[in-house]
Amino acid sequence: MTWLMVILAVLGGAMLSVQSAVNGKLGSQVGVFYTAFLTFFLGTLLTGLSIIFFEHSREMGLMNVPKWQLMGAFFGVPYLLAMVLAVKRIGTTTGTVAVIFGQILMSLLIDNFGLFGNQSLSFSPTRLMAAVSLAIALYFIYISNKTALKANNAN
Repeated sequence: MTWLMVILAVLGGAMLSVQSAVNGKLGSQVGVFYTAFLTFFLGTLLTGLSIIFFEHSREMGLMNVPKWQLMGAFFGVPYLLAMVLAVKRIGTTTGTVAVIFGQILMSLLIDNFGLFGNQSLSFSPTRLMAAVSLAIALYFIYISNKTALKANNAN
């Protein structure tokens, strides 16, 4: 079951890359905020329909949970706006790896300190090496993109 969750997470990541590429192009044609509005409007519509048809009732509702737990809803907007702006300037790969790097850094802090009620998973040299490896990958991807852009502009 754990591997299935890893595969689902990888597929979710793949979908985010497609979303970033498509939204980056759309944002350059119609504007960043129109693109964000469309994404969240359609997401709201699809999620609302999913709730109506598939969600079973829960012991707690949105208004009964601790209010700090609702703040997660606000983090999607800055992410989407950042990606729409970044992809058209630095490319999908660099933007995606930069986002993943940011996720890794914050996830290490959340895990290490057990923030937001999550299980505490201690920081380790192995986790540090993973973050450093991703930082190196980000650097090489960024440099490669700059080189490719220069070559394309020279032609």
